[in-house]
Amino acid sequence: MKRIALITVGFMSFGLGSIGVLLPILPTTPFLLLSAFCFTRSSDRFDVWIRQTRLYVADYMETRTIPMDRKWKILLNIYLLMGFSIFCAPILPVKIGLALLTVGITFFLFVLIPSS
Repeated sequence: MKRIALITVGFMSFGLGSIGVLLPILPTTPFLLLSAFCFTRSSDRFDVWIRQTRLYVADYMETRTIPMDRKWKILLNIYLLMGFSIFCAPILPVKIGLALLTVGITFFLFVLIPSS
C-alpha cells in the first residue's frame, strides 16, 4: 500500500513539475525533487526512468548543490517569466504576491542551496 501511494504521489508531483516548466506561478524543482524522493523509495524502474528525463535535477539530487552558472540561468528564466506574469497580472495584490514569490525563490536559490 505504501509503495502504491509513493508511486502515485511521485507521478502527481512529476506532472505538476512538468506543468511548472510552462507556468511561472507553479514551481518546478520542488515537485521534481518530491517525485524523485518518492520513486527512489518505491520503484527501481521509475527511479531509473526519472533520472533519464530532461527535467531531472541530477546535480542537486547527487551533490546537494547547484553550480553557480546554472543558478544564474535559472534566475534569468525565473525573472523573465515572472516579470511577464507580473506585467500581465490583473490586480495589484497578485502583482505583489508574484513579486514576493520571485524574491523568495531568489533567496532560496542563492542563500539556502549551496553552490558547487
